[in-house]
Order: sequence, then structure tokens, then C-alpha cells
Amino acid sequence: MTAGAGPAKPDAGPGPTTAPGLRLGRLELHPGLLLAPMEDVSELPFRVICRRLGADLVFTEFVNAEGLVRESPDGPQRTRRKLRLAPEERPAAIQLYGAEPGSMAQAAQIATACEPELIDINCGCWVKDVALRGAGAGLLLDLPRMRDLVAAVIRSTHLPVTVKTRLGWDRDSIRIVDVARMLEDLGVTALTIHCRTRMQGHQGPVDYSWIPRVKAAVAMPVILNGDVFTAAAAAAAFATTGCDGVMLGRGAIRNPWLFAECRQCLAGGPPLPPPTLAMRAALCLEHLRLAVDHGGEAYAVVSLRRHYTGYFRDLRGAARWRDALGAERDLGRLQERLGELAAGEASGHAGE
Repeated sequence: MTAGAGPAKPDAGPGPTTAPGLRLGRLELHPGLLLAPMEDVSELPFRVICRRLGADLVFTEFVNAEGLVRESPDGPQRTRRKLRLAPEERPAAIQLYGAEPGSMAQAAQIATACEPELIDINCGCWVKDVALRGAGAGLLLDLPRMRDLVAAVIRSTHLPVTVKTRLGWDRDSIRIVDVARMLEDLGVTALTIHCRTRMQGHQGPVDYSWIPRVKAAVAMPVILNGDVFTAAAAAAAFATTGCDGVMLGRGAIRNPWLFAECRQCLAGGPPLPPPTLAMRAALCLEHLRLAVDHGGEAYAVVSLRRHYTGYFRDLRGAARWRDALGAERDLGRLQERLGELAAGEASGHAGE
């Protein structure tokens, strides 16, 4: 079948559903809400924030296996820094990507020494610099290489190994059911599927109809990813596809509170009220503090810029605030500006 056969995406129907829970090795996660690995986004500070807001499991940014293996322990540690995990973000997974089984095996050994709860293999990144070099979604064009690479990682660690991939390279080469069977036979603990092809990138409709087909073919947990932007959509994904977990990526960037909203919906509770301006500013300040602790003042000021839209989305004046915060280069002044935003709500100047 091709993408587009069958229902593409379940409607976010009324009423909550009960998620079955997700078992990954020794981990028992409920309801099974995961933060996706995202380059320059799922850094340690944001992972901690998402855990506090209700994510059951968080994933690091993509870690380049070649860079990790070649990086000198006495050098600047740009790649190894991505492996750093904080106690308050656990359980956490380290995601590796690469095209060579040998390098991936060595990288898995280095990652294992950092004691994550599991190791994830990126077989789904669609960007040219990754996929066209035989890594990420490029592995979907060479399943024997994917098999050898995954097997090498599994042999190199005692930790559970999971895989994240896409439906296929394009609509004419969807082999996700065969891929799932192959991975389960190798000993993969769980499979996350972004329900688009590599050629789609993030464009066009997702096709969730493949999730129940994969579920029928394998016993390992299957995690759904792609276009889950609301709590109702997460509940519908669980109810309609039978997935074992839902991974949130761009939805979490747009709305860090989405994890809390999903948990409330899945538990059958009433919708949570939108966070107030004071809550948004306070959480942004906490994110800033975590970023300073993680990478220093300059890193913190720059790294927060990619999160302001999510923290202040859907408020009157948000664009003006985002521009002002993004232009600020001084940490102390940035902290003052965020404090002023919180005070503005108390005096009746909050946006709508």
C-alpha cells in the first residue's frame, strides 16, 4: 500500500481515552508521552522543563557517532557535551546517528558510559546533510546496512535500544512493516514511527493508518510521532491507532505545557486553563537559569531565543515581546524584562 491508503489521520474526537502505558526495558511509563529528539531544541534545559511539565521520557539532540568517536577527550567536547544528563530529567535516552556500523558501535559504548536509560538510533532524519550521506532516513534505502548498524549497536551496550524512523523514503517505497519485523528480530526494544516519508519532510499529511498495521506485525511497543499539536489529538492517536506511546516534537516547541494538557485529557479531567503571563514568564526564567547552569550566560541568552515563540504564543503583544527578548544580549537585563512581563499581568496589562 502507499501513503494515503486508508485514513491519513484520526480526528481529534471528543472525549478522552485511557492510554495503555509503555514498557521500555525496565521502564514503566504512563501514559507514554515522550519528548522527541530535536537538534538545537531538546537540549538539557528544555528536557528538564518538559519532564517537569509531564513528559514521561525525554531524548537528547541527535548525537553524531563519527564526531563522538573522533572527538578528543582533551578538546572542546562539543559532541560529548550533548551526552550530559541531569538527574532531574531522568528517565532520559541518548539518540545516536551515523552511517557506519563500526562508528555507531563505538559511539554506543561511549553513550552507555553516561548511563542513560536507553539508547535510540536515528533512522528517520530527513535533512540532506544526514539522509543523503547514508544516515538517518538514508538507511531506509539500504535495509541491510540498517540491519548491520542496529545489530552493532545492540551488541555494544547492555541498555535497551530503540529506533526512530519514517514510513519509507518516498510513497513508492514504504516498507515500514518489513522494517519493524527486522528490527524486532534483532532485539530492538521499541519503534517510533514519524508517520511521513523522508521525501515529505514535515510537509503534507501524516498517515497514522500504518501504526495499527505495524502493531499487528510485531509485539514490541510502537510509538506514534508526527503532527500531535493538541491534547485531543494525542488522545485520538491512542484511541484510534492503538499506539503504545506518543512522541511530541514541534508540538512541544509550540507549547511546552502540551505534556500537562495531554496528561489531563488522558486522565479524563477537564481542559487545563491556558497558562497566565506570570506562569509563562516564570517558566521562561527557570529555563534561563537552567541554561546558564548548563552552558554559561552567553549560551543561555542565545539558546532561549528559539523558545520565546512557544512560551508566549497566543498572547496579545507576543510578537513585540519576542522581538524585544530576542534582541537582548545581557543576561541581567533579560531577567529584568521577563520579570516585567510577569508584573505586567498583575497590573492588568496581560495579553489575551
